Amino acid sequence: MAKEIYQPSAKILRKYAEVLVSFALNGGKGVKKGEVVRIVVPDVAKPLALELQNAVLRAGAHPAMRLLPTNFDKDFYTLANEEQLKFFPKKMLKAQVELFDHTIGIIADPKPDELAEVDPAKILLARDSKKALRDWYDAKENAGKYTWTVALWGVEAKAKEVGLSMADYWQQIIKACFLDKDDPIAEWRKMYQLQGKIKDKLNAMQIDWLHLKGDDMDLRVNIGKKRMWKGGEGRNIPSFEIFTSPDWRGTEGWIKFNQPLYRYGQIIRDISLEFKKGKVVKAKAKVGDKFLQQMLKTRNADKLGEVSLTDKRTSRITHVMAETLFDENIGGPYGNTHVAIGRAYRDAYLEDPSKLSDAEWQDLGYNDSAEHTDMVSTTDRIVIATLPDGTEKVIYRDGQFVV
Repeated sequence: MAKEIYQPSAKILRKYAEVLVSFALNGGKGVKKGEVVRIVVPDVAKPLALELQNAVLRAGAHPAMRLLPTNFDKDFYTLANEEQLKFFPKKMLKAQVELFDHTIGIIADPKPDELAEVDPAKILLARDSKKALRDWYDAKENAGKYTWTVALWGVEAKAKEVGLSMADYWQQIIKACFLDKDDPIAEWRKMYQLQGKIKDKLNAMQIDWLHLKGDDMDLRVNIGKKRMWKGGEGRNIPSFEIFTSPDWRGTEGWIKFNQPLYRYGQIIRDISLEFKKGKVVKAKAKVGDKFLQQMLKTRNADKLGEVSLTDKRTSRITHVMAETLFDENIGGPYGNTHVAIGRAYRDAYLEDPSKLSDAEWQDLGYNDSAEHTDMVSTTDRIVIATLPDGTEKVIYRDGQFVV
């Protein structure tokens, strides 16, 4: 007898779609009539794709649907030659960037280790060839003409990885996204107001340095000039983190990550990084070390692009999910810390990012890379901020902000 696969009710999926379409996009305001919304959904999440299409139509906008075939990647990377890996249809992709006002991306990864035996260099070469596309979208976003959001579809492999049934795994998604509430969008608005108060306090402090201390870390990070703390703006659903993009040149010390990293169809476990003068000088992983080393060879991937903290009081995620989107937002007893190697976020700039030249971007110590990979720790830590006058203040302990 075939095993019955759990799937949320149509009511839950409709709520999910409404949160993404009518709230997350446009920075919490939802799509506008006449806008074009690209919807990118793996085929295993087809029921959610239908609800997303319908939500866009109800909003008076135009859905541009793309269903992704799952389990094709291994054959692609195995068979593709260098020319095929680097193929970049510039005119078509440029036209799409000009057309789309928003993108909704759904993560659904039925085979997390699908590419475990693929040469990492081939995966990263294909990624690097598409950097221009990311740059185009970033420029449009920084000009205030484009927004995006990402959400998760539960799959059996991820549920099994973290020791949950599919029903319990989906309950984490449902609760994290407020889909258990009558009006999820109203709940998200309340959450964003709370996060806004934390961000305002952090930004008013004008922090120079952060010192993250715990059994798994002793890391100093220079925040840098003209930075602002970000979070709660619809880019990820759910999003409970508060983050910024630091001056990569001022990173010193070491940090370990107790959560596994699922990236490019690979699994990397028990990562540790050591920084000196802003660069990774030592890195290792107990599982997936070969891929980690290859990833760090990418231009500027050996430098920080993000530092983030999640307050356990705001997060509704209570279990690891083997998915960065959720694990970087987990609450639990100690909240979480995550840092990202690679590309910085241009909108962490205190002023208008669209007016920031590439030269000014570099002078301020923002990192630029084809890579951006988050690594997550949920162990206990204390975070000490150094203020402009040299005084030190604890801003985070026992998994929560104390500002």
